[in-house]
Amino acid sequence: MTPLAEIPWLYAGLACYGLAALLVLQGAVVAYRSPDSRVGLASSGDWRERAILAGLCVGVVLLLVTIAVRWQRLDHGPFVSLFELLISQTWSLGLVFAVTYWRFPRLRAIAIVVLPAIWLLAAWILFLDADSPPFPPTYYNPWLWAHVGFGKFFLAFSLVGSGLAGVLLLRHQPFLKAWFATMPDERQIDTLAWRFMLLAFIFHSLMLIAGGVWAQDAWGRYWAWDALETSSFLNWLLLGAALHIRLTYRINPRMAAIAVLVIFVFAFLTYFGAPFYSQAAHKGVI
Repeated sequence: MTPLAEIPWLYAGLACYGLAALLVLQGAVVAYRSPDSRVGLASSGDWRERAILAGLCVGVVLLLVTIAVRWQRLDHGPFVSLFELLISQTWSLGLVFAVTYWRFPRLRAIAIVVLPAIWLLAAWILFLDADSPPFPPTYYNPWLWAHVGFGKFFLAFSLVGSGLAGVLLLRHQPFLKAWFATMPDERQIDTLAWRFMLLAFIFHSLMLIAGGVWAQDAWGRYWAWDALETSSFLNWLLLGAALHIRLTYRINPRMAAIAVLVIFVFAFLTYFGAPFYSQAAHKGVI
């Protein structure tokens, strides 16, 4: 197999994500210019909505092919370099959001928040070195699969929750009011956002447990308080405290939305920032 044979598949997959994002932005512009028309709104009968879903699905398939081709070429999964991590992350985020977009038509308007966020990661990939360092011996462990997999679902559900939180903060803006017109009311959106964050909390908890088992097998210890572990644990505490407060007290939906976004940004900085400052063997990527 030729070196970097996965690159054309990668570019094609990212292009599909980009096309879906552009269609969302175009739909929002059309909705703003024609607020009395359903063109561009979250409507299952709109051709644009079907095209966005198609772009997401094709992008997910092409990124899966990218991972498979690279895996076959290097004989290891997408766990080692930041380049590989971001490819697998954009794939998993796209997969979870595509399923959400398909199954919940009334929530499709959150694509205007979610897809640009996914494309930030996609654009980052384009500036990274595609070479891969050697596969560490500690990565030959089935618990790594569980640890990484749970982490990807945690971040994906957090992103969907953040998309709903973004709606709460943006829906009254004049240029987006028509785009969000078919979405549920604020209380319903707030409830849905925290349900997704509860799913994120469950998968975060499973990620920490699986990571501890993997760490015991890999390094002979369950926990070491290194930079990534500490930041991830603080993220878990923050999310758990936010869920407790949300369930115990009547919080203003906009304030709750800000909390959701803060949690997602914290998670993003944890999993994509630690590789740049951590000196520990365990830092997410090498």
